[in-house]
Amino acid sequence: MAAFMLALQIPLHAQTNAPATPAELHRNTAIIPEPRTEKGATNRQAFVLQRAKQAPGDYDIEFIGDSITQGWEGGGKKVWQEFYSKRKVINFGVGGDRTQHVLWRFEQGQLDGIKAKVAVMMIGTNNSNNQDNTEAEILEGVTAIVQQIRTRQPDTKILLLAIFPRGKTFSAQRGKILQVNEALARLEDGKNIFYLDICPLLIENDGSISKSIMPDALHPNATGYRIWANAMEPKLKQLLGE
Repeated sequence: MAAFMLALQIPLHAQTNAPATPAELHRNTAIIPEPRTEKGATNRQAFVLQRAKQAPGDYDIEFIGDSITQGWEGGGKKVWQEFYSKRKVINFGVGGDRTQHVLWRFEQGQLDGIKAKVAVMMIGTNNSNNQDNTEAEILEGVTAIVQQIRTRQPDTKILLLAIFPRGKTFSAQRGKILQVNEALARLEDGKNIFYLDICPLLIENDGSISKSIMPDALHPNATGYRIWANAMEPKLKQLLGE
């Protein structure tokens, strides 16, 4: 009888300690909330969270994103003043952020107490670096953020922007971003989520990115921010009911 019981236990023990399959070992980092650890990024992250905590209430627009969004306070400052000074707007851009970092900020209460009519959102370019995340993983990360905004701010309309092109000319990374954008366009429902692709306005006829718009082929300068603001304005006016 003892031998019979031992025989039953052996296969059970083997199943418990079976090696994980590749699928089980792989995790999509783009959807796992994660804080920033670099000193400069940590400071900006903390600043943005404090900004939300210190100024709760109703807003016309909230901007959510990475360094390109943060840049409204730098190269885009004058354009911001021109387009948004008469509106109540808050900037939640953090340089270097990826989708997982935005999700972490949400967990820390960034959207708590904030009621925005429109959320302008662009994120994902940093996830596209090298082999960090696949197109499918980036899509899942951006979609998770959209879902979180819908859950935490159910009355907020989301203006989801296509991830801007990057790099001086055509590249594998540019192609990865384009594939993600194609899928992001499918998130538009015409009711709560609206998709806007201004990428064609940021490239030249030969596909290159002009230094007159993005000096480093990634971050807009004042001219680039003006192109961005002008392209968004008709949709923003519609969503804001102006």
